[in-house]
Amino acid sequence: MIAIWEDGKQEEWRLHCFADRAAAMAFFEHFGGFMFDPKHDRENGRARGAWRRKGVYQRIFEIRPLSVPEILRN
Repeated sequence: MIAIWEDGKQEEWRLHCFADRAAAMAFFEHFGGFMFDPKHDRENGRARGAWRRKGVYQRIFEIRPLSVPEILRN
């Protein structure tokens, strides 16, 4: 899915979707990340709509057990 911030920056993101909110919370508590509600966060709920993010883009280097290796950080 494409995420688009208010400053125009775009980035491809991988979403993990769960039918059960408890499973989603367990995943979130272990790996971290961002909660996504397709009915509200996609462009008017469109199936192929972009994820309109608030604020300006900030690069993510570490999210709990996952991280970007130092050599890839600029």
